[in-house]
Amino acid sequence: MQADHQTSDRIAELLIHIGRLARSAGSGSALTAAQWTCLRFFARANANTRTPSGFASFQATTRGTASQIVKSLEGLGLVTRNRSDRDRRSVVFDLTGRGRAMLAQDPLGDLVEVIRDIDAADQDHVLAILSRLAAGLTTRRDCPAFGSCRDCSHFALSGDTAHCACMEADLAAADIARLCASFAPKIDPETTTQDKPT
Repeated sequence: MQADHQTSDRIAELLIHIGRLARSAGSGSALTAAQWTCLRFFARANANTRTPSGFASFQATTRGTASQIVKSLEGLGLVTRNRSDRDRRSVVFDLTGRGRAMLAQDPLGDLVEVIRDIDAADQDHVLAILSRLAAGLTTRRDCPAFGSCRDCSHFALSGDTAHCACMEADLAAADIARLCASFAPKIDPETTTQDKPT
């Protein structure tokens, strides 16, 4: 049964409201909302994605703006730049010990605790719905999708070896749950047509 427009509007407004509540840390917060997002992103992203351009795509902002946010975190001693193992000409960013300690004060923690109070089956259901919403919106807006390897169409598992067809490389076990800029959602034939703009 199709929901009416009023219900759809209310869900969209509620999602935005929850997002604002979760991001607000009060006037005493050590970081801005954008800096918190960047710090979380570098904590969750794989090595190929922990770059200013990777963060710019994730945040849906310009590379210049993303670079300024990254530089501010670097200036605060929360992230450090390192040469990429795959391409020595490029740099990746890692959290410092201070950056990892800062995440313990993340204002998103309150929302995480509220979600943990929800039944596991309901959490799985909400996650599936939100993943569909995110995939549908990225399709409509023609912007990059982000997700982890295990939910990606490039991901293949052969025995104990995980492989990324996009990177043409085997994956470390630790990277399978991390965010990736090369993510491509698995195609669901039932939802493909309704997720595209008419």
